[in-house]
Amino acid sequence: MASTSDIRNGLCIEYSHDIFTIVEFQHVKPGKGNAFVRTKLKSLTTGRVIENTFPAGHKIDTVRVERREYQYLYNDGETYNFMNNESFEELALQERMIENADLLKEGSIAIILFHADKEMPLSVELPSNMVLEVTYTEPGLKGDTATNTLKAATVETGAEVRVPLFVNQGDFIRVDTRDRSYIERVKQ
Repeated sequence: MASTSDIRNGLCIEYSHDIFTIVEFQHVKPGKGNAFVRTKLKSLTTGRVIENTFPAGHKIDTVRVERREYQYLYNDGETYNFMNNESFEELALQERMIENADLLKEGSIAIILFHADKEMPLSVELPSNMVLEVTYTEPGLKGDTATNTLKAATVETGAEVRVPLFVNQGDFIRVDTRDRSYIERVKQ
């Protein structure tokens, strides 16, 4: 058991018969009335984000989670298959457990969160950014570097991302896996 003073980003709690991670929080002490903590909670089982307010000093049930490195192997249509690099055990997970799963590149390392007491996988965290090859995009024009105009591009994993006009087919780009945004062009 913990209290609201222990709340921090990334903390996993059990709330309303589900497991949530705290995405955002704010301690509020109004001039009149009692203090409270305003939070945004993301469900690790459904991916749904909810907002909740806890009164100051409220007891919360924390969940012990372990983060383990796994290598992404392949997608067989219904499940995404990962391998533990230490024990070589394989693990198949549903797509709903992986945010932006279409950005996963074979051989990349991902962090899988496990419920420590039940040995149950909860969710998958992709690396913060990935280098991917652009397999299709409309050709860029020379001099189109000064504007903030974006165009659609398909990368090697089949995902579609928005890139600047100067990016061409065959270029390697770094993509932020959290919001699918273009970061930079990479020399290979």
